[in-house]
Amino acid sequence: MVEMFVLAEHRRGEIRDITFEMLTKGKELAEKANMELAAVLLGREVKEQAKILSEYAKKVLLVEDEKLENFNSEAYRMVLSHLIKERNPRLTLIGHTSFGMDLAPSLAASLDMPLATDCIDITFENNTLIVTRQMYGGKVNVKAKLRQAKSYLVTVRQAAFQAEESSMKGEIIEVPSPLSEEIITKRFVEYVPPPPGGVDITAAEVLVGIGRGIKDESNIPLVEDLAKALGGVLACSRPIVDKGWLPNDRQVGTSGKTVKPKLYIALGISGAFQHVLGMKNSDLIIAVNKDPKAPIFSVADYGVVDDLFKIVPQLKDKIYELKGGKT
Repeated sequence: MVEMFVLAEHRRGEIRDITFEMLTKGKELAEKANMELAAVLLGREVKEQAKILSEYAKKVLLVEDEKLENFNSEAYRMVLSHLIKERNPRLTLIGHTSFGMDLAPSLAASLDMPLATDCIDITFENNTLIVTRQMYGGKVNVKAKLRQAKSYLVTVRQAAFQAEESSMKGEIIEVPSPLSEEIITKRFVEYVPPPPGGVDITAAEVLVGIGRGIKDESNIPLVEDLAKALGGVLACSRPIVDKGWLPNDRQVGTSGKTVKPKLYIALGISGAFQHVLGMKNSDLIIAVNKDPKAPIFSVADYGVVDDLFKIVPQLKDKIYELKGGKT
């Protein structure tokens, strides 16, 4: 049976969420197009991760090599080129992350494969691959038909698909590494974690986002206290970053980061489409805005039409009360 590849992305022993998002979409595509879904896992001592992936795919192609201990796009390109030439998958999905953006173009060029990047939907029509991408800062969704080819390569936007639980119990197939020599053109130096106090908002389960309605930088601690009470972190829309009130790693939106926390509270955020695209897949969205016509209410599960400076202190006090006064 024709295969479909999903490249697993992992970091420091953890499989990243984008992998499960792609596997969920991959399962849907494979069933419709009569393909067999295969997760591809490259690394060193990653058999435990392979067991996890086997729940989401019919098979896991496991390539272990000490040269693959840390991500190196050149090493990954060489291994994937070998697998694609050998097994001829109809489609290969890679996350549109720093990882995937480094790898996908060189892989596509080396194999002369059609490549579509940053896709938010994928389908086959009459045996031709159709992808959906966004243009003009997310204002327009465009469907693009790729040229006829035996194999396609696509990078998938984070949070474009909702990951679902699975129990497929696929087969783990150990594939010998084709790497025979050290990679000298590019090498891994070190992993640099966020600086002390740095925050990865894409990993947070609770986010409290602020927009123009915060009015002044001096009001930010009030909202930050609410975020701490909820066990979450502070995020923002672009105007807050432009003013220099928060660093750009806190920005949610098309020019910031795409997030999907369990809870997203939007305070004083009007809901411009650029921001909404970055948070609309959150499990629960609560918006507070004085303007009843603010676009943010069209995506919110719950909305409060009121002054955030009245709501936030009461909400924070109530949370602490429910927690027994514990901070």
